[in-house]
Amino acid sequence: MRHYGAKRDDNEVEIVNALRAIGASVAHLSSKGIPDLLVSFKNKLYLMEVKKHKGKLTPDQIKFHDNWKGDIYIVRTAQEAIEILNK
Repeated sequence: MRHYGAKRDDNEVEIVNALRAIGASVAHLSSKGIPDLLVSFKNKLYLMEVKKHKGKLTPDQIKFHDNWKGDIYIVRTAQEAIEILNK
């Protein structure tokens, strides 16, 4: 379910464009506490939370991260996001 009017970090467009440029599929996820992006690359899925340089997780995001039984990556730049996919 898309939460319309959700505030997006300024750097999210750059990150999404960079991921798509290297061949990743990217879906925006917007619901309270859920990471911003679901990324598929080379048959693997990644959850990514986009934050500004000094951005911090909200209480709802912390709760989601604590209860998720998998990896969630916090990314602040396109380069960080691409490096995660290329590990």
